[in-house]
Amino acid sequence: MSAQKRSQRTLSAYSSKVASAVLTGTLVFGGAGAAFAAPTATAKPTATAKPTATAKPTATAKPTATAKPTATAKPTATAEPTATAKPTATAKPTATATATATATPAPTISPAAATVTGAFKDVKTGFWAEKHIYKLASQSIVVGNNGQFRPGDSVTQQEAVLMALRFMKLQGNVDANTSVVLPDNFKVSNYYKSYVVYALQQGLLNKTAEMAESNLKTSWGERAASREWVAELLIRALGKDGDAAAVGNQPTGFADDAKVSPSKRGYINAAVSLGLANGVDGKRFDPQGAVTRAQLTTFFSRAEAHNTLEYDNTAKGTISQLKDGKLSLFGDGSGLNTTFNLNANTAYFTSTSEARISLNDLQPYTKVTVIGSTYNAAYIEVTDPTPQVETLSGSLAKIVPGNKLWLESATTYDEYFYDADTPFVDGNGNKIDAAAISTGSVVTLHRETYSGSHKVVKVQVTSGVVNKTNTGTIQSIDLTGKKISFKNAEGAAETFAWEDGTTIFRSANAVLTAAELKPNSAVKYTIKDNLIRSVEVTQGVERTVDGVLFELTDSSVVYKKADGTREVKLLAPTPAVSIPNTVNPVTADLIADQTGGDNIRLTLNASEQVTRIEVLSRQIEQYNAAVVVDYNTKTQLLTITDSNKKPHVVQLDLNTKLAYDGVATPTISGMALRLAENRKVDVVSIGQRALSVKISTGYEGVVTAINTSSRTFAMKTTNGESLTLPYPAGIDYFGRKNAVITDIPVNSAVTAVLSENQDIIAVLRVKSAMQVEVASVNTTAGKLGVKWSGGTSEMYTSVSPITNESGQALNLADLKAGDFLNITFDGSSPIAIQLVKVIAGQVTAVDATTGAMAIRDFTGTVQNISVAGAVRITRDSATSTALSTITAADRIEVRKDADGATLIRVLPQQSRMFSRFDAANNKITVKRTNLDDNNYNFYLAPNVYIHQGDTTLSVQSLKENDNIIVYFNNDIVVEIAKQ
Repeated sequence: MSAQKRSQRTLSAYSSKVASAVLTGTLVFGGAGAAFAAPTATAKPTATAKPTATAKPTATAKPTATAKPTATAKPTATAEPTATAKPTATAKPTATATATATATPAPTISPAAATVTGAFKDVKTGFWAEKHIYKLASQSIVVGNNGQFRPGDSVTQQEAVLMALRFMKLQGNVDANTSVVLPDNFKVSNYYKSYVVYALQQGLLNKTAEMAESNLKTSWGERAASREWVAELLIRALGKDGDAAAVGNQPTGFADDAKVSPSKRGYINAAVSLGLANGVDGKRFDPQGAVTRAQLTTFFSRAEAHNTLEYDNTAKGTISQLKDGKLSLFGDGSGLNTTFNLNANTAYFTSTSEARISLNDLQPYTKVTVIGSTYNAAYIEVTDPTPQVETLSGSLAKIVPGNKLWLESATTYDEYFYDADTPFVDGNGNKIDAAAISTGSVVTLHRETYSGSHKVVKVQVTSGVVNKTNTGTIQSIDLTGKKISFKNAEGAAETFAWEDGTTIFRSANAVLTAAELKPNSAVKYTIKDNLIRSVEVTQGVERTVDGVLFELTDSSVVYKKADGTREVKLLAPTPAVSIPNTVNPVTADLIADQTGGDNIRLTLNASEQVTRIEVLSRQIEQYNAAVVVDYNTKTQLLTITDSNKKPHVVQLDLNTKLAYDGVATPTISGMALRLAENRKVDVVSIGQRALSVKISTGYEGVVTAINTSSRTFAMKTTNGESLTLPYPAGIDYFGRKNAVITDIPVNSAVTAVLSENQDIIAVLRVKSAMQVEVASVNTTAGKLGVKWSGGTSEMYTSVSPITNESGQALNLADLKAGDFLNITFDGSSPIAIQLVKVIAGQVTAVDATTGAMAIRDFTGTVQNISVAGAVRITRDSATSTALSTITAADRIEVRKDADGATLIRVLPQQSRMFSRFDAANNKITVKRTNLDDNNYNFYLAPNVYIHQGDTTLSVQSLKENDNIIVYFNNDIVVEIAKQ
């Protein structure tokens, strides 16, 4: 017999003799007052409160501790609650009933109470069980208290029974006026006794197993419901005992199958087969583990798909209309339209996903389940996203008054009716007036298929001429097909073509090409004869333009376009500059010239300001450390030889940029005094015109070879010259004291600094990158203390840009001790500081072949990362380079090293037994493993993640002797997993 067809007689219908027989002589009925007997000092509910009018006990919500009976106020067996009125057997909540101030706690809540749906303060958006909590709360199967659901609280067996009866819609058959007395060793809180008795009578509970002497060593009712016990309760509530019996001898397939009670194995197999329950950590079922409120709610929510009961406040059907904050539902079977109000607390989900969706994801004519009282939708679930519509096309013959139109078919004219709300749209889905459709236009009628009346719900013109002006955003540009897709102001997508020579593209005062248009730009566009005639960018997005740098000022840049025309753009406050082979370039390093300026790419923001200038190539000649042969002060001709002893002649003029001896305003006459024979200079020229001349201070490039015999080293400069230079007098290499030239790897980037008289290499500065850990931050002095495996150092950061991995600028104050930094050094001076992104959490998936890995961090967010290139894995004291050594359930810390390698550190863990929490010092104490164990006090991280399965817990919820797994990061507890 199915659970839904079991006896409907109430408990009061049984005589004491019959009831006694039902429970094999162990149960007797007491007087009416016993039904409300408060817990006594010797049998009071632990951590729970006597049910009151303001704190109803539910199947998943324990009575709160705000009205806990004490040993000094022991109520008698006849002490009924004075402020409440006992409900009668007929006072069952209906779809419109509301609870009154005098209503005694009852096993169901009124529909009015369901309005708390969406308002549970402790069920955050994205919580794994959010969907199921809101669903069953809307159906009054579960309730919260004071705006909280307490999803992580454990559920007792007596609470689970009450929830099961609500799920089965049998709770109304229990007569709360009839009290019972159970045997002393079968302890159940007074409030739940009638429900437990009824569950035994209905076969929801196996009385032989539940009342076995070995099962009554602790309070049966207040015992935490285990996962395997709940699996049996679920299957029995669905009336699928036979399914469980058929698979009772089969292993569960879980790693901990040996821990499963033999009598529960079939129920677990059936629950898993039906999709009601899954394992924990993907491998274990944890049969003896306690079930939380969130987990039990999820189990029963999933179980609804396997029964045919009609739940209170629940309607199923097809969305017939969706607008103005209201949803009209055409009910399955009823054939009636019901309108529900939608509000900010309405929760939206789909039947195929646990993730919340939004109102915008609902579509008319799709199938849904709506739960809510008094026409206010609390929960909506899309059960079939396929629109229940059909289409037919034909040539429009006529539209006549009375909302009627005629389509011409091959042999006749067909008549169709529509109503005032039926939209008429063009080929792109834009609303048009019905009268604007010309006879002969091909139209498609969309007709609903769910009601049987085949009402026309949309009329769409599929051919015809379009002439209009509209606003919207660019979705895509097809340069080959010469088409632009827009999303218009009404939100509909439409695509039109353009013709070269007849279409104008503009942005502000600039004429653009189609290639310069960017997706997501806001535009105004004009369509004539189905073709784009103009597109005006009204609010642009970032775009790029290329050209030759013609002129550059502090506020603007002039560039020459490919067609020879010039255009001016304003500079953003701090435009970024990129020049190949130049470290930390600035705008002063750019070369602007009418004939030989840099080939550049400008990045423009939405306001058409230049945010970035990138040099693509240069039209110049560069001579580093060229040797002066002669300088003529009259003609201002400078003769030099390059590194290959080849002579060159350039001419200085008033526009030549000069630099010598750190002088702020250098002059040609001042430079002339320094252009003596054999002096080394750096020259940049276009043809014979000198753009810049500066006294050489050194060479930049990479080391290509070191010759210890000749005590020379070879380097290739940034402009491609090959030089052989004598050993430097000193080496400046961060992190290396007393470094020698052989410490420098070949291909290292270096700066060879000349002495004041340019006769020797005074110092060779090595450019390097190193990952360090922040030890201290001194924002007042602008100093940063760092440490690494080779030592410690303090450095000034005032001239070093600090960014994160996304390139966003940071301040020194944004850094803190414990952060990791990738620092680029020029010698021992930092020239760039990057904050390293660190991801820590539990591995949920790993593919060693593709390098893909998913990590759920300690906030519950899953982050997907790709491990490409080198990888170094540290587990305890062992190191590996194989990603295959990482397994799901490992807790790891992942970051990128300065050389781009992925560093993975597996966090250490300990299995311990909880003792107590020290809130003042934010640390926990665990039980010692032996007398010599002195490592039993652990400090908690500020955001420590404490959980049981997927349910987040507070540290205060941990009880003495709880088995826990503790995960550490640098000796600080970052995660506690309750077993």
